Amino acid sequence: MDDNIVLQKSLDFALRIVKLCHYLNETKREFVLSKELLISGTNIGRHVKAAVGAENRDVFISEFGIARRRALETEYWLLVLFHGEILTELEYNSIESDRLQLVKIISSIISTSKK
Repeated sequence: MDDNIVLQKSLDFALRIVKLCHYLNETKREFVLSKELLISGTNIGRHVKAAVGAENRDVFISEFGIARRRALETEYWLLVLFHGEILTELEYNSIESDRLQLVKIISSIISTSKK
């Protein structure tokens, strides 16, 4: 996976999400929102992986589109956790910068693929 930047970044992001959700469960005793975050945050990489293995360009673009939507869902859950004062500003900004970087890469791939 090291040779595919978007696959590696989506895996790294998913692992950060898993660790964050573990922290939210164990330290903050927050279970419902963390589960939503876990689902959306790890599904980004799932759809990136499906896109990379797609059998045609339409499926490739569609899977990346789903990955982008999952990244937007993840943004929502992170905002709820931040504004709900479950995540600190430092915690939120750290993971949000990674999420935003991933969205930019995915959006660029979609844009280039549609041309």
